[in-house]
Amino acid sequence: MAFHVRLSRRAYADIDRVMGFIAERVGPESAARWRDGLIAVVDTLQTLPERCPLADEVGEHGLQWRVLLYGRKRHVYRILFTIEGDTVTIHHVRHTAQDQLSADDL
Repeated sequence: MAFHVRLSRRAYADIDRVMGFIAERVGPESAARWRDGLIAVVDTLQTLPERCPLADEVGEHGLQWRVLLYGRKRHVYRILFTIEGDTVTIHHVRHTAQDQLSADDL
C-alpha cells in the first residue's frame, strides 16, 4: 500500500528554521543539500511507515507519533509523524539535542 505523505505547517516552519541556521553557518548550498536529503528520507515513508518506532513522547502525551531519524554524527534530526489511514503527516523536524516535545509544542 502506498501512503500519501504531507507536511504540516509546523514541519515546514521547522525545516525553514534549520535551513536558515545551516545557510548562516555553512552556506546556502549546504542548506539546500540538507533539505533535499531530508525530503528524500521523508519520501521513504510512502512505503512501510510502520517500520519506524514510536516516539518517546508517546508515553507522556498519549500520541501515536513515530520517529524517523535523518542525518549523521552530531547532525541528526528527528522527523516526528503520525499515520492515519493512508496518510502520513509530518508534524515536527527537530534536532536530537533539543528537548522532547512538551504539551506546548503539540
